[in-house]
Amino acid sequence: MTRANKSRGRNASATDRPARSAATRGGHARVLRIIGGSWRGRRLRFPDIAEIRPTPDRVRETLFNWVGTRIRGVRCLDLFAGSGALGLEALSRGAREVVFVEQHRESARALRKLLTDWKAEGARVECSDALQLLKGVPQPFDVVFIDPPFASQLLSTTAALLEQRSWLAPAALIYVEAAAREALSPLPENWRPLKAKRAGEVGYHLFERAVSGAATA
Repeated sequence: MTRANKSRGRNASATDRPARSAATRGGHARVLRIIGGSWRGRRLRFPDIAEIRPTPDRVRETLFNWVGTRIRGVRCLDLFAGSGALGLEALSRGAREVVFVEQHRESARALRKLLTDWKAEGARVECSDALQLLKGVPQPFDVVFIDPPFASQLLSTTAALLEQRSWLAPAALIYVEAAAREALSPLPENWRPLKAKRAGEVGYHLFERAVSGAATA
């Protein structure tokens, strides 16, 4: 993964510390748990890479309470996937398909192994730069998770590519994480805000794509 494309990455906040302290005996992995669904309580280990900033448990719980049953049977795109916690939570709760996009080779390799070990169906990992992938042939998704590194300035560009290149299904749900202390970057005008909260230094937002409306860069 390039320095500009760190998933769950730079500027880890105090809300991340519990995840960082839950290490395996060898100290080479960190641990999260799945909050709900068929894998509820199952723990996932991911590489001890400083750039990975997992979405905290309580934030994931709130997010999927917001989404509710709309996660069942849909296609999800987990951009800047990092540990894969968001996409795994979606699979656990009944998503039909999840595509994880993660440029860091070690993280992508660990996520592929975990999906194999858990016998996950309908999941694949793309070891790719998120922006390069979005410039490719589009496949509409019903739910998209966007959690770029806070200091990267990637949010607006990512959102514009999703909208302009037809990666979003009509009425798609889009989840965005960003630094709470900063104003949210410009997003497409037809992304209607549904919910927003703050947990420490993390601001998290849920949008719904309107069928019509112009998008901004």
